[in-house]
Amino acid sequence: MNGNIRIGNLFGIPFYINPSWFFVLGLITLTYGANLTRFPQLQGITPWILGFFAAILLFSSVLAHELGHSFVAIAQGIQVKSITLFIFGGLATLEKESETPLQSFLVAIAGPGVSLLLFALFTVIGITVPLNEPLEAIVSLLASINLVLALFNLIPGLPLDGGNVLKSIVWKITGNPNKGIIFAGRVGQFFGWLAVIIGALAILGVSQIGSFWTLLIGWFLLQNAGFAAQSATVQEKLSQYTAEDAVIPNSPIVSGNLTLREFVNDYVIGKNQWQKFLVTNETGQLIGTIATEDLKQIATSQWTETLVNELLQPIESIVTVPANQSLLKVIQLIETKDIKELAVVKEDGVVIGLLEKSSIINLLQQEAQANGN
Repeated sequence: MNGNIRIGNLFGIPFYINPSWFFVLGLITLTYGANLTRFPQLQGITPWILGFFAAILLFSSVLAHELGHSFVAIAQGIQVKSITLFIFGGLATLEKESETPLQSFLVAIAGPGVSLLLFALFTVIGITVPLNEPLEAIVSLLASINLVLALFNLIPGLPLDGGNVLKSIVWKITGNPNKGIIFAGRVGQFFGWLAVIIGALAILGVSQIGSFWTLLIGWFLLQNAGFAAQSATVQEKLSQYTAEDAVIPNSPIVSGNLTLREFVNDYVIGKNQWQKFLVTNETGQLIGTIATEDLKQIATSQWTETLVNELLQPIESIVTVPANQSLLKVIQLIETKDIKELAVVKEDGVVIGLLEKSSIINLLQQEAQANGN
């Protein structure tokens, strides 16, 4: 899974760690361990052991944040495919989008909500529980980190939680989830460029605000916000078309009443484009499929006496979609079921033609060229 290391399951959710996580773990351990050496009661390697402990607790806070998203999604009947910890925090990968703007909002806000609760918890512990100075410092760190984690993620731009909150609001206003993603993605790109500029100015010594990490976070926001906006733009275009719009011209459709000899002469010999054909009855309704490979079952001497109907595979041998089906739903079906081709049929069962992923891409390219001209 993209080089990620599977650690196990958390509440039935596959849990992964990206190799970049180990770098940050080591960096926090060394940095905070060195900070703890200011306490004279900590001798030897104790400060770095506590630094490692603090680093694990920090990432546990990130994990709790992602579990917040996950539990709300699960409550909505959405499968959580995985949780991954990486250099910039964590990511809960969901099977699908929420069905309503409110549900989307609740999933998005759950993570920062958990972080704010942890901030309150560690703050109360720091105030009410008598701790020695090193432990008090660690508890204070955990409180402040969870506050920062909540506030940072509430920045209203994708891929941050605040971006998903903004997306759900725009979705509610417009009634279109893709418009929400596009808008929140653009806002995320704005904050990404802002962070890149601030980080670059800090590196050049022009500004005291920011650092190399600010630039790196900005780059991360730019990449992911841009991808989200681009993906939503494509989905928006796909939702404007139907399956019928992407049917392959001159699709391989043959009548079941043809003899095998007629079929071979008219559709196979000298025409190597298709190895599989849709078979129709007298009224044009789809009744099955036939593959050129199936011809081997019948001796050539019998081709003039054998009809295509006698060799056809049942209609279940190919997936069909209604002609008025949204092209967005069609591509989702192709991706989730790993289907290579679909038959497009009207309400009365009359077949229009064949549809493949490549024909959808061609449709979008033709539209882009037409708009460009």
